[in-house]
Amino acid sequence: MKKKTFLILLILLPLLLLVVYRVNKNSEKANSGDKPANRSSKISGIILKPTVFNDQLSVSGTLASNEETTIHSEISAIVSSISFQEGKQVSKGQVLVKLVDTELRAQLLQAKNRLNLTSENLKRAKLLLEKEAISREEYEISETDFLTAQAALSIIMAQLDKTTIRAPFSGTIGLRNISVGSYVTPATAITNLVDSDQIKITFSIPEKYAAQVNVGTKLSFKVTGQSESYEAKVFAIEPQIDIVTRTLTIKAISENKNKELIPGSFANITLPLETINDALLVPAEVLIPVQNGKKVFVYNKGKAKEVMVEVGTRTNKDVLVLSGLKAGDTLLTSGIMMLKNDQNVEVNLK
Repeated sequence: MKKKTFLILLILLPLLLLVVYRVNKNSEKANSGDKPANRSSKISGIILKPTVFNDQLSVSGTLASNEETTIHSEISAIVSSISFQEGKQVSKGQVLVKLVDTELRAQLLQAKNRLNLTSENLKRAKLLLEKEAISREEYEISETDFLTAQAALSIIMAQLDKTTIRAPFSGTIGLRNISVGSYVTPATAITNLVDSDQIKITFSIPEKYAAQVNVGTKLSFKVTGQSESYEAKVFAIEPQIDIVTRTLTIKAISENKNKELIPGSFANITLPLETINDALLVPAEVLIPVQNGKKVFVYNKGKAKEVMVEVGTRTNKDVLVLSGLKAGDTLLTSGIMMLKNDQNVEVNLK
C-alpha cells in the first residue's frame, strides 16, 4: 500500500511543479511589460508640404450631333420616287422624296381657271361701277370672288409644294423606312438626317464648381475604344442648378470633320479648373470613410489624432484636401485602420 502511494506521488509531483512554473512565468510576463494601451506603435508618416496643383475635374458626358431631325411628310400620299442613298451626304434643299401629286395638279389647274374667271369678272365690274351701271355692293361681291379664288390657288400650290420633301440642312442621311409605292402620313418616320460636322458634348458638374466654368472654357475628352484625346469649347451653360441632383448642366462643341466621333457615344471629360499655388495633396489610401465624410490621422505630441477633412479632386494616387489639414502637419500613412484616437505612436518619417 505504501509502495502504491509513493508511486502516485512520484507521478503527480512533476505535474504539480510544471503548473507552478507556468503560473510564475505568466505572472512575470504580465508584470514586466507595459499595458497595451500605453505601448507605442511604430507608424510611417509624412510632413505635408504645399505644392502647385492644376485642379481639374473628371466627369462623364454624352456626344450629340450638331443638328438632328427625323424626316416626315406634311401630307398623306403615295411615294412616287426616292432621291437619296442611305448613309450618304445630302445638301440643304436637296430633294429626298417625291410624292404622287396627280390629284393636286388637277386641283391646281381648276384653281387657276377659277382665278382667271373671277379676274375677268372683277375687271368688268370695275368698268360698270365707274359708269354707275352696278352698285358698290355688286362690285364688292366680284372682288370677294376674286380674292377667294386667289386664296384657293395659294392653298393648292402650298399643298403641291409639300409633295416634294427636301433636306432642311446639310448632313448625313440615315436608313430609310419607306419604299416607292409606300403610303406615308405625317406620322410616318421616313428617315433621319444628322449633321455631325460638329459634335456637342453634354455633361454635368457639381454645384461647388459652377463658378469656375465659363463660356469659352476649353476641355479635353476621350471616347470608348479610342486612345486619341479631343478638344472642345464650352458654348452654353444652364442658367440654374438642378435642385434634385445639385449639378449644373453644360454643353461644349468640338470639330468633327473626319467623322471620327459618333453621336450617342460616351465621353470621359477632363475639365480644367483653377490653379492652386498652395495645395495640400495626400495619398488616397490614408483617407478613412466615416459617417459624416472622411478622416485622417495626424501625429501630435506622441499621439495619433483623428482629423475630419473635406476633399476635392482625386488624381491617380493623391487627393486634394480642401480643409482640415495645414502645411507642416505630420500625416500618418501606415497601419491607420488599427489606430485609435489619442493612441501613443512613434513616427518614422519618409
